[in-house]
Amino acid sequence: MIRQKAVFLDRDGVLIKDVNLLTRRDQVCVCRGAPEALKALHASGYLLFVISNQSIVARGLATEQDVEELNSFIGELLLEKSGCKIERFYYCPHHPEATLPQYRIKCECRKPRPGMLLHAAKEYNLDLSASFMVGDRISDIVAGHKAGCTTILVKTGMHQAKPIVSDDMDLTVKPDFICTDLYESSRIMLEDRNSSPKAQYLTG
Repeated sequence: MIRQKAVFLDRDGVLIKDVNLLTRRDQVCVCRGAPEALKALHASGYLLFVISNQSIVARGLATEQDVEELNSFIGELLLEKSGCKIERFYYCPHHPEATLPQYRIKCECRKPRPGMLLHAAKEYNLDLSASFMVGDRISDIVAGHKAGCTTILVKTGMHQAKPIVSDDMDLTVKPDFICTDLYESSRIMLEDRNSSPKAQYLTG
């Protein structure tokens, strides 16, 4: 069976504006250009996945069901605006310093670990070497790198923030590309990769 290519997307700061610990529908605001980027990527044959850390669960600010309902709402909103579907939302509810003890574990799903990407690859028969990880934090980039994806850092979220709490953060890892936003990054992903060298930094 032929493996498929995918684009893995962080949620807050890439698809929607990062409001810091989003818990309500009325806080959701789709980033400018994101629907157009999703439409173009989907039309080009990429499967689209959201890969996000959701520490609001570990902090006791929301339940896993709350996160799933918010993700469903965001997926419907993006479908309405772009005409294409996010294949699946994956999220990690854990945190090493969680308020709730049951979520204070060393898991494999919390970025910068690549567990969510590897799980998606197994479930959907994905070719990670032909896939991209797009995020606004170094934890996204490290996770994508560890999974074997090409990585793109976008500057629409927390790209200047300190790295998140993790005992597995490799700060020597650098993004393959840096772009202003998801729309600009879609230009990279839609190009022939053989003619698009890595370490090309777009900042326009």
